[in-house]
Amino acid sequence: MTGTNHMPEPEGQVSDAVKGNWVDHLAPAFTRPYLRLSRADRPIGTWLLLLPCWWGLLLAMVHDGQASWFDLWIFLSCGVGAVLMRGAGCTWNDITDRHIDGSVARTASRPIPSGQVTTKQALAWAVAQCLVAFAILLTYPPMAIALGVLSLGPVAIYPFAKRFTWWPQVFLGIAFNWGALLAWTAHSGELKLPAVLLYIAGMAWTLFYDTIYAHQDKEDDALIGVKSTARLFAEDTPQWLSRFLVATVALMGMAVIAAAPDGNILQMVILLVGPWAMGWHLLWQMRQLKLDDNDRLLMLFRANRDAGLIPVLIFAGALFV
Repeated sequence: MTGTNHMPEPEGQVSDAVKGNWVDHLAPAFTRPYLRLSRADRPIGTWLLLLPCWWGLLLAMVHDGQASWFDLWIFLSCGVGAVLMRGAGCTWNDITDRHIDGSVARTASRPIPSGQVTTKQALAWAVAQCLVAFAILLTYPPMAIALGVLSLGPVAIYPFAKRFTWWPQVFLGIAFNWGALLAWTAHSGELKLPAVLLYIAGMAWTLFYDTIYAHQDKEDDALIGVKSTARLFAEDTPQWLSRFLVATVALMGMAVIAAAPDGNILQMVILLVGPWAMGWHLLWQMRQLKLDDNDRLLMLFRANRDAGLIPVLIFAGALFV
């Protein structure tokens, strides 16, 4: 006995959950395994799925020079949809990885390998989340609905990517940035070049932040044969992150230039502050990087919420110019 008192860990808490999160301390006990499957105790993933949606919506509003009450619905429903689809995607990921997760220190405490829920219960939960998200999607224009349905393909494939490619983060980027295409189309009713450029910029950003994240698991991944860009790049990771940073800023800048109304130079300049300032945040992350410090890696990964919010705030401000 040392005489030091420690608060007991909540039963079933996942090892990499945010400490003191509301799921472990406030949610009814019977809901906790399902909320943990949805990563409600780790909200950063929801932010990373949501932010490209808001980029696409706001840039579409700038491009068209108009806003409506329906845009407010798109803004809010993207938030609800991000929670649901991130939850469904993570649940599906845990189902497909249930045998792998038990062999990795960071994931062994997840609900399926730790026995909190069965595989059938998890599958039912994934379907329920998808159905609610689909109900929201039906309020969008036809082309946006079609894009939303197509997004299920990358979501379904992603968990298997680390088994057959060293670049599973590309598949994550395809899935996680789909909202840039969807939200633009929900506003305008059609897909245009700026949304595609924004989408690819988001993919480069995903390669940046998820490579940082994957370095936490590189030793366990090597033991069980799981591939990742963290293992592929190894000590060359900083050089690759620099390339992804440049690609993110350049492609988002191109999207801004393509979307900005002709003749409004001031508005274009303000919009370009978004990718420029985001780039500085990514550069700060690189300067803080320590590839063998898992606490630092997790902190930097989570910092990408703030990085992605920068263009949201700048694009929103440009609407008033």
